[in-house]
Amino acid sequence: MGDGGSTIEVIDSAPRQRFEVIVGGNAAGFAQYRRGEGVITFTHTVIYQDFEGRGLGSRLAHDALEAARAEGLTVIPMCPFIAAYMRRHPEFADLIDASFKRS
Repeated sequence: MGDGGSTIEVIDSAPRQRFEVIVGGNAAGFAQYRRGEGVITFTHTVIYQDFEGRGLGSRLAHDALEAARAEGLTVIPMCPFIAAYMRRHPEFADLIDASFKRS
C-alpha cells in the first residue's frame, strides 16, 4: 500500500459514529455512519490529504463492510465512496439494505 511498512488498522469509534483508519498510530481518515435497527448507513468518507493515494480508502471501506457483515447489519451506502466501492466489489452486494435497492 505504499505506507513504508506502517501498521494500518481500522477501528470502530462508536462514540464518534465512524470507522477510523489509523496508520502508524496516526488518524488517516474515517467513514462516518448512523446506526439503526439492524442497519448501518454510511454518510461520508474522508482520507486526510497527507494519506491520499495509498489505498487507505479502499481498506477503510473493506474493513467497515466486513464489520457490518460480522454484526449482521445491512448497509445503506449514502456515501458516494462507499457506494462506488460496493459496486466494484460485488462480494458486498448482499449487504445492501432492501429499502436502498428500491430507491
